[in-house]
Amino acid sequence: MSRYEHGHEGGPERTFAALPPARGRGFARTWWGGAWLAALEDAALEATAVKAGRRLARAGEVGAVTVRPGRVTAVVREPKGAAHRADVLLPVLSEREWASFVELAVEQAGHLAALLDGDLPSHLIEDAAIRGIELLPGLGELEPECDCGAWDHCGHTAALCHQVARLLDEDPFVLLLMRGRGESTFLRELHQRSTAPPDEPAEPGEPYEAEGVDAAEAWAAADILPALPALPAVPEAPGGPPSYDAGTAPTPAPDSAALRYLAGKTAQEAHRLLGQALGDGGPGERDHRALTAAEDVVRLADGAVPDAVTERLADGSGRGREGLATAVRAWRLGGAPALAVLDEEWQVQDATLARARAALDAAWEADERPSFRRGGNRWTVPDEEVQLRLGPDGRWWPYRADGGHWLPAGAPDRNPATALATARLSPEARTPRAPDGRHEQRDGSWAAGSRRT
Repeated sequence: MSRYEHGHEGGPERTFAALPPARGRGFARTWWGGAWLAALEDAALEATAVKAGRRLARAGEVGAVTVRPGRVTAVVREPKGAAHRADVLLPVLSEREWASFVELAVEQAGHLAALLDGDLPSHLIEDAAIRGIELLPGLGELEPECDCGAWDHCGHTAALCHQVARLLDEDPFVLLLMRGRGESTFLRELHQRSTAPPDEPAEPGEPYEAEGVDAAEAWAAADILPALPALPAVPEAPGGPPSYDAGTAPTPAPDSAALRYLAGKTAQEAHRLLGQALGDGGPGERDHRALTAAEDVVRLADGAVPDAVTERLADGSGRGREGLATAVRAWRLGGAPALAVLDEEWQVQDATLARARAALDAAWEADERPSFRRGGNRWTVPDEEVQLRLGPDGRWWPYRADGGHWLPAGAPDRNPATALATARLSPEARTPRAPDGRHEQRDGSWAAGSRRT
């Protein structure tokens, strides 16, 4: 077994759930996370691979990350849906190097306290390097493996490295595991070494055995030991039973209707995700990133929700029933991106603003162009109570005023004229219909009506 594979079979391992997209933040907030990314940039022959990996990791395309001694593994998905298994290999430290590193860590109380607090002192790493123990990866130590066929670092292995940098920011023990020691084993060795007598250092992985007393000597000395104390007297009366009253109200029984509905929605989502994983796609296919709690509440509210469950979802979302019904309407039109357009207002500036104006100018003749009142990414035609909202991806979302609220009126379009035509349609024409002719009301229920053809 090569040094890269040490501990792979039957050794310690940790799996970290896929992290959300890293938009608007860096990948390394700690000095050791930055050192990890620097090793990637030194190892990759093509800077384009590093940039491609950064884009994939920032978009949340890296799946769950499994860390073992000498290896990290994850599935990385490309924007068009192709998935690749990416591995990055790192040499593990020898037993002699680990024994020396543990001894170095306990020499100063500050190093030991920092490690126990989840910190990685830079002085400890520098002192270890002087002794020939390189904990952080050096030049050429990050060896890539990817089923895409690349022989050097590709966008997939670079994306995995960027995700590992985020894990290292949160837990430096991830680096120790890659170098060959699980957290519990390392902390046990620290404890054994810090409590062992100075002239009898504990071996790595071996418990310290204190000297005992020979059993025969202890039995022979029984006669010279003092007598045992007298037995206590019998109490005058038996004691009372212990109190089982915790002083708190009993936990209410689970809501069976809510659990049944949640189980059904879970099965639906599992079916959709399975279709995506097998490449079948299917209706309602959306981006595979993890939803936020606010987005997931809206997803759960999309369906034939029992009235009691609707109340709980409306209260939990902070939107109220009417606001939740509007959010569900947006969700059905476009998932999480549609919710973002519903809830968020942003300022359109520079090149984005120029492209938006050019699209509006090209959509109508000068004498036919509607008069818009612009507020951020929301462009309103006041006289008609219709509105276009520009999404970050350049698509225009149609909205229409109804009862003092702006409601999404249809799917987005790259052409603002098409989106405006959708918004101008009557509410009856825009209201989805059930197969039996009923139409959907604003609260998500279905009202009776004649079948439309």
